Amino acid sequence: MYTSSKSTPIALTIAGSDSGGGAGIQADLKAFSAHGVYGASAITAVTAQNTQAVTAIHPIPVDLVTAQIHAVLNDLNVQAIKIGMLFSVDLIDTVARAIADFEGYVVLDPVMIAKSGDALLQQDAVNALVNKLIPRADLLTPNYPEAQVLLGLPQHQSLDETQLTDYASALLNLGAKHVLLKGGHGESAMCTDLLISTDKSTTTFKAPRIPTQNTHGTGCTYSSSIAALLAKGVDMEQAVEQAHKYLHRAIECADQLTIGQGHGPVHHFHEYWENQ
Repeated sequence: MYTSSKSTPIALTIAGSDSGGGAGIQADLKAFSAHGVYGASAITAVTAQNTQAVTAIHPIPVDLVTAQIHAVLNDLNVQAIKIGMLFSVDLIDTVARAIADFEGYVVLDPVMIAKSGDALLQQDAVNALVNKLIPRADLLTPNYPEAQVLLGLPQHQSLDETQLTDYASALLNLGAKHVLLKGGHGESAMCTDLLISTDKSTTTFKAPRIPTQNTHGTGCTYSSSIAALLAKGVDMEQAVEQAHKYLHRAIECADQLTIGQGHGPVHHFHEYWENQ
């Protein structure tokens, strides 16, 4: 039997399932594959979801979530874990315990609201996320509204450059090693993301805002792309930079797809489908 001495990069996504295929587990696995990384999954919740709405959510029993995570980590050599939708306090506690001994990278995307506006995290679960999982994360990737919820601040539509740095610093104080504050919910012509590290060094990533409604799954895709690149051995800043460029192109190409009647998905496989 043929065996290869070359290590295969592997990433695990722990997140909810999106039946429409644009976000959640489905988007994560597509992004992993687009970066040449083998993807494994542990499903935390099943949603009935499409480009227009989330019509039902069914949390997976916590013992089965634990079993999925252990099954993967006990056999596969996982280098990075991406955590997405967790929905409840029980699921947050369960995931925190299940990955307690994991030694690779952990990327935490604090999924709270779907593109349709539907809630994906119960209100009483925010404190559990802050206390149990954020201190475990190598990278926390909130957008503006999520950042404001995590910090207990009033909701504002956009932030100026000073607020961006202040918010990122405050989020860093919650315990993650790095924070990527994403600017997709801003209103300016340029979309600005800010990466801050424990030494308080900052790096900004800017791109022109793209006029499209097909942005379903951008947060999932971004965070899972970073996790995939970390699994391949890319350092944090370079992983964010490369994932930022990949996502921008995936949004640019989103209108090449005709998916649903609402907020369609980004084009995860733009590099491979463009010539077909």
